[in-house]
Amino acid sequence: MAIKIYKPTGNARRQMSVVDSSNLSKARPVKRLISIIKKTGGRNSQGKITIRHHGGGAKQFYRMVDFKRDKFNIPATVKALEYDPNRTAHIALLQYADGEKRYIIAPAGIQVGDSLISSKESVKIQVGNCTRLENISVGSLIHNVELSAGMGAKMVRTAGAWAKLMAIEGKYAQIKMPSSEVRLIDKNCMATLGEVGNAEKMHVKIGKAGRNRHLGIRPTVRGKAMNPVDHPHGGGEGHNPIGLKHPKTPWGKPALGVLTRKRKKQSSKFIVRKRQNKRLKK
Repeated sequence: MAIKIYKPTGNARRQMSVVDSSNLSKARPVKRLISIIKKTGGRNSQGKITIRHHGGGAKQFYRMVDFKRDKFNIPATVKALEYDPNRTAHIALLQYADGEKRYIIAPAGIQVGDSLISSKESVKIQVGNCTRLENISVGSLIHNVELSAGMGAKMVRTAGAWAKLMAIEGKYAQIKMPSSEVRLIDKNCMATLGEVGNAEKMHVKIGKAGRNRHLGIRPTVRGKAMNPVDHPHGGGEGHNPIGLKHPKTPWGKPALGVLTRKRKKQSSKFIVRKRQNKRLKK
């Protein structure tokens, strides 16, 4: 896939680009595998905004993606590659030998007609096949990684993402995450070979405000454009700086580059090497 750039027929079109979707299926999603998403506008049951910048957007259906890949030792054929409005990655429709259909995150490089399989035992080294970490060769690129065995994939699911299997020692495997963090994960957890497709998504230019509204994203007002009563950055004459040593959130807490992970978090013992925070290095 590639980035499609529009002809500059207007001010918005001049900056707009999309991912070329010529290889995706034009058919509607499988009705049994979709459900309605109810819009909240970022408001709770009292009607108060608890998540800012949410609202509007085009109507969407949620695609029920199989993150567990627990249909073992039954070959499946890729029937279609489809767009999913709820995630950056594309999804692939699998039809198993027994007739059942399921969606999975589409790995980079798979095509309609490919045969995939999921197993707790060793599998063929092929992009899209799923197996336990202990059966994967050290140095392999993986995605759709479980945190606990049987829980379903929780990590490395965004477009273009991949993790690397660094080593297997005892009952744990060492995984290098996309953030450069090295983490211990139970070797019985499932993972899919290859990297997530649609890596060009990160180069897409939204182009105009209306396109963000279609995505359900409302405008974001700069703190320095507000009054002091509304934001710590507010006030001042004209284009003044924020007047603070460090930026703050609207509620007065430090923002941008501040570590938010709890120091005594239970899962910290599984982190072999912390991620490299470029902001904090400067």
